[in-house]
Amino acid sequence: MDLNGCAAVVTGGASGLGEATARALAAAGVRVAIFDRNPAGEAVAADLGGVFCAVDVTSDDSVDAGFAKARAAHGQERILINCAGVGNAVKTASRSRDDGRIRHFPLDAFAMVIAVNLIGTFRCIAKSAAGMLTLEPLADGERGAIVNTASVAAEDGQVGQAAYSASKGGVVGMTLPIARDLMGEGIRVNTILPGIFNTPLMQGSPDKVKDALAASVPFPKRLGVPAEYASLALEMCRNSYFNGEDVRLDGAIRMAPR
Repeated sequence: MDLNGCAAVVTGGASGLGEATARALAAAGVRVAIFDRNPAGEAVAADLGGVFCAVDVTSDDSVDAGFAKARAAHGQERILINCAGVGNAVKTASRSRDDGRIRHFPLDAFAMVIAVNLIGTFRCIAKSAAGMLTLEPLADGERGAIVNTASVAAEDGQVGQAAYSASKGGVVGMTLPIARDLMGEGIRVNTILPGIFNTPLMQGSPDKVKDALAASVPFPKRLGVPAEYASLALEMCRNSYFNGEDVRLDGAIRMAPR
């Protein structure tokens, strides 16, 4: 797919992996719309000559309004990059060291992670794909490309990551069926499973923590940088034979239990 002149929507584009991808798309001549709850996305979009849409991916109305605003500004998107996500760390059940009380993972907290990471991703895919169906196909029959963000936690979940791993495992699990659902319409679907990346959240950690994490990566012994994620996301869009794949981007790390 020739990206130049296409329209794209990047969820979670206000920072981190999403921001890096939005910037890479804009540099490739793509008209970018950023979906995010973080108002910092307004400045990022302005810097790119794009449009910011305040969107909560757990809400049908919010997502619909975001797509309407983005399409009014740029036309129907051919590219969707799903980077919006949240996480938490709670054991399934545990005993307090202080008072011996037994607690379990709050189910509302579990459901929230699923609602954002899994259902929110699917909500954006379904609505974007429906829009892509209105487009005339390109010369090779292609109408669009969708890239999702899972995590190595989908396969190597650590202590306390039951909700996060379940949500990201769901994204991996639905990639091939969705690609098959859309194969007759010329829409491709792929998913990236990032390892430990130096995102704004990670940058707030003490240096000794970041150094230990970097040392745990087989090679290269460093944290991933968002531009590396963006590079793979753009390749998944450009390369029309890339379809139905879930690709780890992690320096060969396999996460330990904790």
